Amino acid sequence: MGEIFGVLAAVLSSALGGTSIGATRYLVSSIDPLAIGSFRFGIGFLLLLPLTLLRGDRWPARGDWAVAIGLGILFFALFPILFNASLIFTTAARGALALSTLPLLSLVIGAALGSEALSWRKAIGVVVATLGVAVALLTDLSSAPSGAWRGDLLMMAAALCMALYGIWSKPVIRRSSPIAFTTMSMAAGAACLILLSSVRGSFAPIADFGRSQWLAAFYLGAFGAALTFYLWAFALERTTPTRVAISVTVNPTTASLVGAWLLHEPLRWNLAAGIVAVFAGIWLATTTGRRVEAAGLSASSRS
Repeated sequence: MGEIFGVLAAVLSSALGGTSIGATRYLVSSIDPLAIGSFRFGIGFLLLLPLTLLRGDRWPARGDWAVAIGLGILFFALFPILFNASLIFTTAARGALALSTLPLLSLVIGAALGSEALSWRKAIGVVVATLGVAVALLTDLSSAPSGAWRGDLLMMAAALCMALYGIWSKPVIRRSSPIAFTTMSMAAGAACLILLSSVRGSFAPIADFGRSQWLAAFYLGAFGAALTFYLWAFALERTTPTRVAISVTVNPTTASLVGAWLLHEPLRWNLAAGIVAVFAGIWLATTTGRRVEAAGLSASSRS
């Protein structure tokens, strides 16, 4: 039952990540991506910190501080920089498809490091979900600017950061707590982004912010950072990195639905077909060999 809750938390986290794209697209016309990341993870940290203190959650042990800070810089600083830079060279649709290589990367790296059992059904689920994203974005993939492959590679590098974070953070989360670990690692990433934004003068445009810009920034911090990445850490504590990572295929389909609702973008047959394939892939990858895998993970944790 705990693993099911982990998978559901990961799916909800990725769905919230998809809705955050709308707020990011709204703010990007006012401030640069570094400042957006600073607001997102800075506000997220400020919301998570009092919650962690009130709950009395266990912080990472001193011996884990370097790992927590390093993973925070990897995931909450380097990842958004690569993510935003990729969209300079490629389209949002191609970027979303490149990001959907995350579960495949998590599966391969996890198997190579011995942290997760590899199975054919799990591999097929990953492939089906990724193909679902491709189908959902079919109408947008044909048009690409010159040199789009650079953006695709940058987005795959961002996915690699996310995969490594998922694999390396799992044992630290288990030794502490999801909220406390996320708070500490998010603080490290936010500090890097704020420092870079200050050096570049990225905060200057906020003097002209109106109510709608502040609401978008708060939404990104509260839902796009604090809640999204708490759910991600909660999921990593309860299930395998690949089963968490495969939920990222929900992100672009959710973003498309939000676009249809808020921006009145048309809903096509391929989006519906892609959503069905995504959830079929998630079901395939998350309903196989739980007892065997749990026994293997238990044995590896004792060794």
